Amino acid sequence: MAILIACSGDESSAPLYRNAGAPVDARVEDLLARMTLEEKVAQVTTLWQDKAHIVDADLNFDPVKARDAYPHGIGQIARPSDRSGAADTGDDGGPRWRSPRNTVAFVNAVQEYALNETRLGIPVLFHAEALHGYATRDATSFPQAIALASSWDTELVQRVNEVIAREVRARGVPLVLSPVVDIARDPRWGRIEETFGEDPYLVGEMGVAAVRGLQGDSLPLADDRVFATLKHMTGHGQPESGINVGTAPFGERTLREYFFPPFEQVVRRTRLGALMASYNEIDGVPSHVNKWMLDDVLRGEWGFEGAVVSDYEAIEQLVNLHQLLPDMESAAIAALDAGVDSELPDGRAYPTLADAVRGGRVPEAQLDEAVRRMLRLKFNAGLFENPYADADRAEAVIDDPDTRQLALESARKSLVLLKNDGALPLDDTAIKTLAVIGPNAAVARLGGYSGLPRHRVSLLDGIKARFPGEVRHAEGVRITESGDWWTSEVQLADRGENLQRIREAVETARSADAIVLALGDTEQTSREAWANNHLGDRSSLRLVGEQEELAQAMFELGKPVIVVLINGRPPALEKITAGANGLIEAWYPGQEGGTALAEALFGDTNPGGKLPLTFARNVGQLPLYYNHKPSARRGYLFDDKSPLFPFGFGLSYTDFDIGAPQLSAVEIKADGSVKVSVVVQNTGERAGDEVVQLYIRDKVSSVTRPVKELRGFRRVSLQPGERQKIEFTLDSQALSLWNSAMQRVVEPGEFEIMVGPNSADLKTVTLKVES
Repeated sequence: MAILIACSGDESSAPLYRNAGAPVDARVEDLLARMTLEEKVAQVTTLWQDKAHIVDADLNFDPVKARDAYPHGIGQIARPSDRSGAADTGDDGGPRWRSPRNTVAFVNAVQEYALNETRLGIPVLFHAEALHGYATRDATSFPQAIALASSWDTELVQRVNEVIAREVRARGVPLVLSPVVDIARDPRWGRIEETFGEDPYLVGEMGVAAVRGLQGDSLPLADDRVFATLKHMTGHGQPESGINVGTAPFGERTLREYFFPPFEQVVRRTRLGALMASYNEIDGVPSHVNKWMLDDVLRGEWGFEGAVVSDYEAIEQLVNLHQLLPDMESAAIAALDAGVDSELPDGRAYPTLADAVRGGRVPEAQLDEAVRRMLRLKFNAGLFENPYADADRAEAVIDDPDTRQLALESARKSLVLLKNDGALPLDDTAIKTLAVIGPNAAVARLGGYSGLPRHRVSLLDGIKARFPGEVRHAEGVRITESGDWWTSEVQLADRGENLQRIREAVETARSADAIVLALGDTEQTSREAWANNHLGDRSSLRLVGEQEELAQAMFELGKPVIVVLINGRPPALEKITAGANGLIEAWYPGQEGGTALAEALFGDTNPGGKLPLTFARNVGQLPLYYNHKPSARRGYLFDDKSPLFPFGFGLSYTDFDIGAPQLSAVEIKADGSVKVSVVVQNTGERAGDEVVQLYIRDKVSSVTRPVKELRGFRRVSLQPGERQKIEFTLDSQALSLWNSAMQRVVEPGEFEIMVGPNSADLKTVTLKVES
């Protein structure tokens, strides 16, 4: 429903900002001119835990309390689907989620109050978490971001995010805090799972696809789309010591070559609504006061016109963590000056801006610019015309059959086959008894920033539904006593009890014909460390607890053992890889993951995913990523310098032949382009998917360049014997570098153009670039 507000005095004849046919910028300026200083400040602050100030004893919206607590209006509310804030938790440690219908009732009650009972009738902007599904109850849970990246399928990622947008918007929320385009270059970091991997090009392509899926390509937003918030700018994915929020000790060249490109691609190629600054500091400057990064680069060079929002409590951290500023007013002034338009999740610093403006410490024009950007989001979301949600629609999109099928498709395409000595696929006619062992066998782990979907399938569920023979199950070991992502304390399972569980698992598996062993993480052993008492980063890459001992006990039985990894970060697996007959990386595969895994194990589907990051052999190799500089990786005494599995790696149940790359021209001008074609053929006996990957190397350059850089990829499905010609285009942007004067140029010389199935096994041709 849409409601027109009658204004008093000479404004009674529908002010311009109420005219839906007027240009958005004109509406913004008209509204801004009518606002008091306090009303402006309200628009750049948020409520999350402070929702407690606007609800009654039953946690329903209370307009009387809202009027008393926030007489100048409410700009933004975080996570309307949780019933209060972080401190209001349920029995499992997580939020007490509202039902879909109750969420809509809360949103609509807030909006009715905002439109009808505040002076200017400005609607409230709601935001939610939606990294791989709406993080609430009764929403679809897709594979975690690192799993979606393993699909190397941007069209799939776009379709997944279209569904996420539909489910979120149906409950009245027009803004989500997703996607994450930090490149992840330290697997000790607990937030690896939230990323699309280590490569700037792959991450950028996935980020563009995700934003297009969430927002669409036009403004105003369609009624089934939401604004995206690109996270986190920047350097966040390689923190010092692998610890979340750690410093990013990088110079401008490293930022421009590795960390900036995914953000730049999304900003330039989409109509991105919002961007979030990162917690960390770069060269002594925290990102939330980095005017060079947020203003000169983001807005000046790339032309970003959307809103920059703070990460949760990050402006407060300028005082209490970075110790950069003495008080909240100073932090607010500095963040606003750097270009941060809105404080999340609660107003702790930005409410001081009204006094700062009155005292001459902040130009009101600077505050106005932040308010403009936040109002523009609201106008472009259509909130002034219709801010309301429909409860029937919100419930109708839940557990939709087509959506569940998409969750299954995305799980199938995310699986990466890392080893197969011929044991896979399992032969269900030869195997009569199958042992399904391990701490991740009987639970459908979803990963961080997940909700509570109505439907979820564990590996054990999937196998029981698919396998006609006898299935025997044992937990084998327990990793942590709780798997709840929200709970701060992490308690490892008792070693003595785990050794007894291993003995029981051995007896369970002893008479089986084959073993499926599910290992990996819980949501507690790989997660965001958001506080000193809520940690999630690790100093080791080995599997937690007694999992390696369980694996060795299974190997010693002399049965075929297929290891399935369900986890959030790439672990060190040398011994397990050596002992396993087959190894599948599933990451957190979403609510339909168990079905997808069972299909792959028995050959109903053929895994075709590829690793979006490098697997190290041990923590001593870190940092380890494929696109290193030539002077790196000389080697170690008494150890192997090579990765366990290289970036882009993944096997199949069939065989592929990727031919040598062919160039449309062997010489081009610096401002020209070249087409690279390659023929890929399925030479095996099964249908399957291959990901053809294109890399380049600048052989001689004025500044050092990586040994190789991804510049294209294509996932193709081929029948046995089928051939397909793939074509890529390399232009001046793809061949450019940042020279010693920090200018983006294409230098004349020779480039190696490399094509293959991963970053290690490549065929090469030489391209000459002339000035």
